[in-house]
Amino acid sequence: MSATPDILRVEDLRVGFAMQGGAAEVVKGVSFRVPAGKTVALVGESGSGKTVISQTVMGLLPRNGLVLGGRVLFTDPKTPDAPVDLATLVRDGPEIRALRGSRMGMIFQEPMSSLSPVHTIGNQIRENLILHRQTSRESMRDEVRHMLKLVGFKDPARAYGMYPFELSGGLRQRAMLAMALICRPALLIADEPTTALDVTIQAQVLNLMRDLQAELGMAILLITHDLGVVANMADEVVVVYHGEITEAGTASDLFRRPGHPYLKALLKALPSFDMKPGERLVALRDSGADLHALVPLRKAGPAGAQDAPLLSIRNLRKSFTIKSGGFLTSRRDSVVAVDDVSFDIRRGECLGLVGESGCGKTSLSKLMMRAMTPDRGSVTFNDGTREIDVLKLKGAALRDFRPRVQMIFQDPVSSLSPRMTVMNIIREPLEIHGVGTPKERTERVGALMAAVGLDRRFLNRYPHSFSGGQRQRISIARTLAMNPDLIICDEPVSALDVSVQAQVLNLLKDLKRELGLTYLFISHNLAVVDYIADRIAVLAHGRIVEIAPRHLLFSRPVHSYTQALMRAVPYPDLDRPLDLRLIAGGSASDPANWAPEFRDEGDPASVGPIDLGDGHVVLARPSVGRRELLAS
Repeated sequence: MSATPDILRVEDLRVGFAMQGGAAEVVKGVSFRVPAGKTVALVGESGSGKTVISQTVMGLLPRNGLVLGGRVLFTDPKTPDAPVDLATLVRDGPEIRALRGSRMGMIFQEPMSSLSPVHTIGNQIRENLILHRQTSRESMRDEVRHMLKLVGFKDPARAYGMYPFELSGGLRQRAMLAMALICRPALLIADEPTTALDVTIQAQVLNLMRDLQAELGMAILLITHDLGVVANMADEVVVVYHGEITEAGTASDLFRRPGHPYLKALLKALPSFDMKPGERLVALRDSGADLHALVPLRKAGPAGAQDAPLLSIRNLRKSFTIKSGGFLTSRRDSVVAVDDVSFDIRRGECLGLVGESGCGKTSLSKLMMRAMTPDRGSVTFNDGTREIDVLKLKGAALRDFRPRVQMIFQDPVSSLSPRMTVMNIIREPLEIHGVGTPKERTERVGALMAAVGLDRRFLNRYPHSFSGGQRQRISIARTLAMNPDLIICDEPVSALDVSVQAQVLNLLKDLKRELGLTYLFISHNLAVVDYIADRIAVLAHGRIVEIAPRHLLFSRPVHSYTQALMRAVPYPDLDRPLDLRLIAGGSASDPANWAPEFRDEGDPASVGPIDLGDGHVVLARPSVGRRELLAS
C-alpha cells in the first residue's frame, strides 16, 4: 500500500448497457487507484471500456448505462475522512453535481464539439464559477482571466470575448483545460486530450498539464492510446482490453518489462524511427486483405512513363480574403495559405507532407484536386502519353480527369453517407462515371471489399455499424474503385488506435506495391510518415521549407522548423523523454524562433531553395553556404 493517499479508488467495477434480452457487460471487474498528485494512464484500444470507466466516475453514463457492481471511491483532500462512493450517487442528483466541475474536472477529446459555439470562451468558463461559487461578477471575470493566462493565452482579456471557432485546435484545448480547472479540482480526467493535435501543440498541452498539476496538486487520470504520451506523462499505467485489466504497474515496469502479450503487441504496432528498411508494423489482428482480385483490374502503365514525374507543381499560390473588425470598422485582410510552392511527385512513390495545422497542407491538396482555384501557378499531370494542364481543364475534360486523382479523408464518419449502404457507397463513383455493367460493378465492389479485408456479407450494412478502422477501409475501397493513378491521403490514420493504424498503414503499403499506386501522404505524425513515405516535404506558412528522401530528412534535418518537429515527437521509450520545457518555449512555426539563415524578415524573395545534394533541398538565404547549412 502506497503512503500517498488515493484520490480515486476503483474496486471491482462492473458496468453494462441495458439491451433487449438483458445487460451487455462492457467493464468487467476493473480495479485501480489514482494517488494524490500523480498521473495514472488508462491505456487500450477503442471499445476497450476506457471512456465508460471515466463516464462512471463523472456520473455521465448514458441512460441505458448500468453500474452492475463494485465501488468508485472519491476522497476529496478537503474532507479526507468522508470518501464518497460515486457509483451509488443518483445520476444528475445534487451530490454528483456538487462534485462534477468543482472537485472533479474533465477534458474531452474533441473540444470543438464540447464547447458551445454560441457562447464566448469567458462565459463558458465562468459558468463553472456561477454553479459552484458565490462571488461577484467582477471577481469571477478576474479569476477567469487569470486562469486563461495560466493555461497559456497571451491576451486573456481578448480571449475572454472570443468564440470557439476563432481559436485554433490547440487554443480550444487550452480553453477546455481552463474550464476544467477553474474551480481547482482534486482530480482531472483527460480523455484523449491530444489525439487530434500537432506534435508541437501536443507537447505544449502536455507541458501545461504537468505544470498545472504541480501548481494545483491535483491527480490526473489520463485516458489515451498513444504510448508515447504515456511514457512522458504517467507515473502508473493500467492496460485495459475488452473491459478487463490485463496489466498494471508503474510506467517503468510496464515499458521496460512488459508481461502481457497484449501490451507487447501494442508496443510492436507503433511506428518508430528505429525501424529497419523493409520492416513491417505488427498489427494485433490480421486485416485479411486479399489484393489478388484487384491486380487483374489494374490498368498497365504506358511504356517509358516511369522517368517523367506523375504530377508537377510549379509556383502555386493561394490566398484568402477575410473580414475583420466590427460592423462600422470592418476591413478585408488577405491571408496567404499556399505561397509559391513547387515540387514533383514521382510515379510509384509516396511523398509525405508534414507540418502544423494551418500551414497549408489541406489547401495544397485541394488545389491539386481542383477543389479550389489558385491565384497563380501550374499543376501538370503526366499520363504517360501527354502532359495535362490540370488547371485549364473544363467540362467533360475535367470530368474525365477526376478518376485519376482520388482522396482518402481524415474522418471516415463525416465522409461516408450515413444513409447509404456500403454497397452503394463504393458503387457510387462507378455509376457516376458509367463504368461497366450493373453486374460488373457489383463484382468490382466485392473485389474491393476483399482487397481491404472486409467480408462481402457486410455490403448491406450502414457505416454506423462499423468500427473506425473498418470505416477507413471502406473509404479506401471507395477511393480504389476508379483505378486512380494518384491518391491523396489526408491524415488517414490520425484518429485511429495504434493497432488499427498499423493495419491501415500496412494495407496502404501493400496496395502501393501490388497496384503501383502513387501517394501524397499528409500527416502531422512524423513517425507514421517515416514508415510509409519515400520522400518527405515539410510545409510551414504555406512554403516548403525542406524536402528530402526519408532517411536523410530524419537523420540530418537542417531547417530549424524540421528540427523542432523532430524534438516534439513523443517516444514510447522512458530513456528518450521529451524536453517539454524546450518545446513549450514558443511556436515551432514562428520564424522568430528559427535560426537567422532561415528567416525572410518580411521579404519572401530573400530566401530560396538551396540544393544540399542527394535530393535534399532547404529554404534558406542564398548567402549561406551549403557547407554551413550541413554543419548546422
